[in-house]
Amino acid sequence: DFTFKNIQFALNAYQLEDVSKIELDKLVQLLNDNPSLKVQINGHTDNIGNAADNLKLSANRAKAVVDYLISKGIAAPRLNSKGFGATMPVADNATEEGRAKNRRTEFTITAL
Repeated sequence: DFTFKNIQFALNAYQLEDVSKIELDKLVQLLNDNPSLKVQINGHTDNIGNAADNLKLSANRAKAVVDYLISKGIAAPRLNSKGFGATMPVADNATEEGRAKNRRTEFTITAL
């Protein structure tokens, strides 16, 4: 999995912040340079709030990334999205620093 460094959303929302598009445009270029490449976008949240809501939020955020990639000309069959909510933390949710690391968007290469 590759974690994006600067994909940002408003609190409890799945609208991409403009700063995120800089990072996503790098993935657009990678996909354009490698036409057989397929990826899955994975959304993750921290554990604050309702687990079902976090799962839905992470899925919507991952889908928002896919929608952006499609808007940039990437064919939909090359893209998939999945939300994991707070089920796959990479840091301790007991601290704000840890929660910030857990709120992330990643991509996995699914086909070369």
